[in-house]
Amino acid sequence: MSNHSHLLEAVSLAQAGDWDAAHNIAQDYSDSTANWIHAVLHKVEGDTWNSQYWYAKTGGHQYEEFGPDVAGELVAIQQRLTAAAAQ
Repeated sequence: MSNHSHLLEAVSLAQAGDWDAAHNIAQDYSDSTANWIHAVLHKVEGDTWNSQYWYAKTGGHQYEEFGPDVAGELVAIQQRLTAAAAQ
C-alpha cells in the first residue's frame, strides 16, 4: 500500500470518527499531506497548540484556512491525495 493509500485510509477513518486509527496512520509519515492530516486531527481533538504545530509543517496550510469546517478540510485533503495518486 502506498503512502497515498495509507493517507486516504487515514482521511476515511477521520471522516468516520475513528480519531485514534487515523492518528496512528498520520503519525507514521512526515510529508506535508500527512502533517496536514495530523494537524486536522488535533484540531478535531481541540488541541489548538498541537494542531498549529502540525500546520506549520504542512508547507503552507494554516489553522484558520478552513476555520471550524473540519469535514470540508478532510474532503480537500482527500481530493489532493486522489489527484496525486492519479498522476
